[in-house]
Amino acid sequence: KFGEKMKNNAKDAGVNVHYYEDDAPTGTCAVCVLDGERSLVANLSAANCYKVDHLKRPENWALVEKAKFYYIAGFFLTVSPESIQLVAEHAAANNKIFSMNLSAPFICEFFRDPQEKALPYMDFVFGNETEARTFSKVHGWETDNVEEIALKISEWPKASETHKRITVITQGADPVVVAENGKVKLFPVIPLPKEKLV
Repeated sequence: KFGEKMKNNAKDAGVNVHYYEDDAPTGTCAVCVLDGERSLVANLSAANCYKVDHLKRPENWALVEKAKFYYIAGFFLTVSPESIQLVAEHAAANNKIFSMNLSAPFICEFFRDPQEKALPYMDFVFGNETEARTFSKVHGWETDNVEEIALKISEWPKASETHKRITVITQGADPVVVAENGKVKLFPVIPLPKEKLV
């Protein structure tokens, strides 16, 4: 029933979905929100079962070829790094934009190898301050300074020099750090009234 709900909601929102379907049930996530802070408990279930063969099906790969921009969550490094590499290499070979996020500190710690393999293809890297600091620690950079870390990530070698890498690090209510072309810019976060927070 969760899978059907997800499919219907995505289609109603105008999203062209080509889900991988498995015998395992669709994953679910419980969210606890208290005083503006949140905690998530996920049951990944079928989300852990994706196979690269699904991506390689002609009807699915045709969508990859048609797209100009790609965004893959870093969490997917735990499931199918092979799928990520296929899309990343296609993007680089065809001068398309490929983006990922750091997703969580544990991705930087325990999935370092596949993350490092994908990083040269990333034109945009997104993360938050905790993920950035963990990335720095894992790579022995000996800095907690988010601006320095964003700059170092942006200067990581690239597979294609067509696009310079842009690194975007959020810091909650503190300014967003953007590193590009050897420079760092800070963008203040516009406060939202509490009643507008979802």
